[in-house]
Amino acid sequence: MSELIDHLADLTGFRDRDVLDVTLVGAMKDLLRPASVAIYRSVGEIGAQRWLTRARLTQHEPVAAADSAWAEFDLLPALESHPLRQGAMATQEPMHGTVGNSHVTVFPLATDRDVVGVLEIETAAPLDHAARRMVCSVLRIYRNFQGLLDYSERDTLTGLLNRKTYDEAFLKVSGESPAAYDPQDDGRRLSTHAGGIWLGVIDIDHFKRVNDNHGHLIGDEVLLLLSRLMRGSFRFHDRLYRFGGEEFVVLMRCVSEQDAANALERLRSHTESYNFPQVGRITVSIGFTQVRPGDTPNGAFERADKAVYYAKEHGRNQVVSHADLVARGVLTDSTKTGDVELF
Repeated sequence: MSELIDHLADLTGFRDRDVLDVTLVGAMKDLLRPASVAIYRSVGEIGAQRWLTRARLTQHEPVAAADSAWAEFDLLPALESHPLRQGAMATQEPMHGTVGNSHVTVFPLATDRDVVGVLEIETAAPLDHAARRMVCSVLRIYRNFQGLLDYSERDTLTGLLNRKTYDEAFLKVSGESPAAYDPQDDGRRLSTHAGGIWLGVIDIDHFKRVNDNHGHLIGDEVLLLLSRLMRGSFRFHDRLYRFGGEEFVVLMRCVSEQDAANALERLRSHTESYNFPQVGRITVSIGFTQVRPGDTPNGAFERADKAVYYAKEHGRNQVVSHADLVARGVLTDSTKTGDVELF
């Protein structure tokens, strides 16, 4: 019992979701001594979902493996390729099966909003009732703690990440090396591939008119619907934020400036063509910049925000690159990168 309490204390001692998942599989490994234990998340649009390995440990591994946050979506295993996991998510009940000579028990992982993945435990013999009950109890604590993290990290209206999580995430993702997924070896990282981090700032055009003409409830509905358009326009691993009011931010990895511009243009086009109830046509102005080595969260944001301001001053409803404005001599780059100021 004391060992279980120690693991529960460890589980709730972190505010980082990656560390939380690693701690959970580590606890299951110590408590059950399985052949392997892993957390898999369902990612992607409904009907085309895939499995992302969040954390995976085997008997002989001291450190958990995981897919890169920037894993290539098309190389991840399809949801239907693992029917036991799929069944646990669909029924929201533990599922049991065999793989070769091993027994596999899959527990659904739920949040307050949805079932988002599974905990999969591979053992030499089936888990007994006491073990299954213990796992379910730990997962209830895990779910409650995830809910607390959501409450502190998510915008209550849109469900997007909030402003206070931006700085830490910026420093984390700007220092990560993206890795492709190896479909032949669940959970193993591959060599890195080229790409950079890009930051986009999205601002709704004439949003004050929406609130003045239709009221704040309709304004909130516009914000909620735009957040849904953002989720549909970007990839599962792109970080989406609402900074407050009508201002949104996206952190994404793209191979080139043109790829970043295309992704942001997709959102601009989707927004322009969407029929917002009672409001009709809404447009957005978007500015973006590449995150540089040694960049600060505020420095990168400031560059993208200047591009947004230029877009609004020159017709709105467009995507503008800060680098392009500097290259054309429209703006002067005075952003601080680390301790160096660029002129």
